[in-house]
Amino acid sequence: MSLAQELFTTTCDWRVASLGWMYTLFFVVLGVSAALWGGWLERAGPRKAGVVAVVCWCGGLVLGAVGVYVHQLWLMWLGSGVIGGIGLGLGYISPVSTLVKWFPDRRGMATGMAIMGFGGGAMIGAPLANLLLNHFKTPTDMGVWQTFLAMGAIYFFFMMIGAFRYRIPPTGWRPDGWTPPAKSNAMISQHNVHLKDAHKTPQFWLIWWVLCLNVLAGIGVIGMASPMLQEIFAGKLIGHPELGFNALSADQKVAIAGIAAGFAGLLSLFNIGGRFFWASLSDHIGRKRTYYTFFVLGIICYLLMPWSANLGSKAIFVGAVCIILSMYGGGFATVPAYLADMFGTQFVGAIHGRLLTAWSTAGIIGPVVVNYIREAQLAAGVPRDHLYDYTLYILACS
Repeated sequence: MSLAQELFTTTCDWRVASLGWMYTLFFVVLGVSAALWGGWLERAGPRKAGVVAVVCWCGGLVLGAVGVYVHQLWLMWLGSGVIGGIGLGLGYISPVSTLVKWFPDRRGMATGMAIMGFGGGAMIGAPLANLLLNHFKTPTDMGVWQTFLAMGAIYFFFMMIGAFRYRIPPTGWRPDGWTPPAKSNAMISQHNVHLKDAHKTPQFWLIWWVLCLNVLAGIGVIGMASPMLQEIFAGKLIGHPELGFNALSADQKVAIAGIAAGFAGLLSLFNIGGRFFWASLSDHIGRKRTYYTFFVLGIICYLLMPWSANLGSKAIFVGAVCIILSMYGGGFATVPAYLADMFGTQFVGAIHGRLLTAWSTAGIIGPVVVNYIREAQLAAGVPRDHLYDYTLYILACS
């Protein structure tokens, strides 16, 4: 069955790869919607943008539930992919735009906290979805569409409260006891660059390129972290260093899969913590030095991964991956403050929205490139414990 036929079939289950396109659409639309409607956000205010984000996000979940119920894949793509992506794009930039204005003295910390919350949502959403699936599951129904509806209702309640709590500080507002530095910083603009002019500057595109590469490398590691740990270390994870991945029994593979799941959870914590740590640190050492640190430390960590894998050192390998994920989250969280420094705070939400097209671009390229290289290495007969060496060297160069 072709993909076009699969979009409208009601008689066959969907392939995982076909559902995966919904995830790709989701991130593409996130960046595009933030770019298209970021200017409207600055004109209408974050409260209206927040309400639209709630309606789109929760409406997408409801439409996705309808798609599951009537078994129409195109409705899943439209609801959870396109409409939900629009809601996420507006919901992502509206708090960031607001917080930058409230914390002129701690821009990095403020945006770090907002984007830390964005990453931390998965720690609540994923277990909640699993809990609801088990609650609604019956012998004849997996409980998926009911879970979509329940999560849509829960998100609507809490997100609407948040949207109506948005406030913008008055013009010229400053925190109590804070005065701008007497000596102006050459890296911090004293003026506001208009949205229509920001993308005409080389600074915008340099930051765009840096974010794209940061996301590409980070997504590459996130996507292959669990299978990479299992295939590289295999029996070493359960006290049988002599066993390669293909030599493991079914029960042993289940055991190392559980260990890899814990590893993925650890990476999630570093991803979230890195958003606050690196963004807050950038307030003290500067945005440019923060990205210089990412550049140097990233190369070291990517090269350490294949070296530690060949050495058989799980501790060095896990430590390197955790640092990489912290910088992936930190790169995200520091960008809004960097943009506020470069272009002023008046249009930072809209400019940030356009910059998120870098995320969409990397979200398409990263997984495709990484998965293609892995399949090519497998076809070439490369042992599983060396499958990722070539990929990691490429990521180090990026």
